Amino acid sequence: MTAQLTMEELAALMKKGAGLTVDPNEMENRPDSKFDEFGLDSLGLLGIVGELENRHGRPLPPDADRCKTPREFLDLVNNTLMTGA
Repeated sequence: MTAQLTMEELAALMKKGAGLTVDPNEMENRPDSKFDEFGLDSLGLLGIVGELENRHGRPLPPDADRCKTPREFLDLVNNTLMTGA
């Protein structure tokens, strides 16, 4: 896994955590589409947040599970991972 979360890794987390098969290229091409357009609900996103927190051994910001789009989520997660905040 890279230091930054990618669309490909996000798609894999969506598959693992919510059972959704999402083409990472489609998310890459539509990064500002709402998660629900990809079939991901708030509970699924919460599961992804929990998986990432376990992987990295630290909490993500409290609003991580309220992100609405893949771009918003990746920006928040990657900024958190890069700054260690």
